Amino acid sequence: MKSAVLIILNILFFTSYSFCQYAEEPLSSGNDSLYFVHIETDTLFNSTQNINLIILDKAYLSVFNIDFAYQASELLKPSQIAVNRNARAAINGGFFDMDTGGSVTYFEIGDSVISRTRPAELKWAVPDSLANGALILNKNHNLEIESANREQYYEESTKEIFVLVAGPLLIKDSILQKLPDMKFANNRHPRTCVGITGESIIFMTIDGRSETAAGMNLGEVQSYLLKLGCLDAINLDGGGSTSMWTLEKGLVNIPSDKTGERPVANALLILKK
Repeated sequence: MKSAVLIILNILFFTSYSFCQYAEEPLSSGNDSLYFVHIETDTLFNSTQNINLIILDKAYLSVFNIDFAYQASELLKPSQIAVNRNARAAINGGFFDMDTGGSVTYFEIGDSVISRTRPAELKWAVPDSLANGALILNKNHNLEIESANREQYYEESTKEIFVLVAGPLLIKDSILQKLPDMKFANNRHPRTCVGITGESIIFMTIDGRSETAAGMNLGEVQSYLLKLGCLDAINLDGGGSTSMWTLEKGLVNIPSDKTGERPVANALLILKK
């Protein structure tokens, strides 16, 4: 997998510090189209970091599907969502209502609106400065990341398999995007992100809020994803929601909640056709 090898070399270069543990392995038998990468380092951004990546070669999008699974009200752990859908891998998805379930930003699947962006005055609403990006799978099964359009645009468009408004948008066309000046962006937290390079799609989780994993602020996340070669990248829900699961290894990150993996409203899945 040439594209993954290039990414891995960049990872190793960027994490070549006084301490670094690194492991990678294929998640698909018979080819090298889907890889899992785990990195631990004690000096990246002068901090301890625990990072997990799933790297999918774009050339194999005819073999794998990228999809969202969701619940309108019930909350389920990403691992449970993945098992229910026979997925190969999964990460948590967008922002959601932790009291009653359901997404709190615009979300559509198959031209059906699942949720709309919650008004700012309501609990669990996400500020516009954060929900300024969109993760889109078009009808050609190409994953795209863009600045969020108006909800009416996506409602009227029939070009998408799914649309999730999330954010903030981190990188667009290799350009670091301006981040909001707020604690959510400036402080270190666990993070879940998606990045797209010329050859690969990267699903990333960064653990945090512990002695062994500081987490990253969004400026650090931007720098890291750019170093991995991402042309476009977006932040998803993070904090205690951050989780990554694979069929072969189960839950691979260490969630920050004391109760472990947090139930969520939706999860981004990789499924084998």
